[in-house]
Amino acid sequence: MEGEEMFREFLVQSLSAHTTGDFTSLLEAGRLDVVYQCILTSIFKSRSHRHDVVFHAILNGPPRPPMHLSISGDELRDARVDERSWENILRNVLNGRSHEGVNLTKSSLQGVIKEKSTEGYSIFLLDMEGEPFDPGDLSENNFFVLGDHIGIPRKDSKFVLRYGKRVSLGKEEYLAATTIDIVNYLIDRRPD
Repeated sequence: MEGEEMFREFLVQSLSAHTTGDFTSLLEAGRLDVVYQCILTSIFKSRSHRHDVVFHAILNGPPRPPMHLSISGDELRDARVDERSWENILRNVLNGRSHEGVNLTKSSLQGVIKEKSTEGYSIFLLDMEGEPFDPGDLSENNFFVLGDHIGIPRKDSKFVLRYGKRVSLGKEEYLAATTIDIVNYLIDRRPD
């Protein structure tokens, strides 16, 4: 089947997402709603979810940044796609409770990039200024980095590029969740 054997991970750097579960809505939690939208397009399909995807978010908002949120499509259980369900999951995890397939650790973007580099991942920074994205250039394990609605600070972009390369989906600026959806689509269409 097309795209089934290729493992992919997405990391969204969120400069404002809160690092505690004390919020009334995802929108008011430093735009955790953007992270939620990216979770959906990374992991979920129409009637199931992707087992070959891990989603990461680096949360840099108050009160205890940075926090590394990771969600494994293979291990995720009891998760629907509606915002209320994810509001509860994220609130619980950020308040120290557990949810199967969802992990929270104290780590930065740089820490995660170094770890993935030593694990042999091909690392790609998704940026409009990059070279055209070609799914034919992908390896078995791929790690895509992008910013939220604010973007990625220049120092972090430079750090990512020490370990990977900059690729572009074209000159249109897409929402982070849409960017992930397009990458998944292009990989899914890639012949083995």
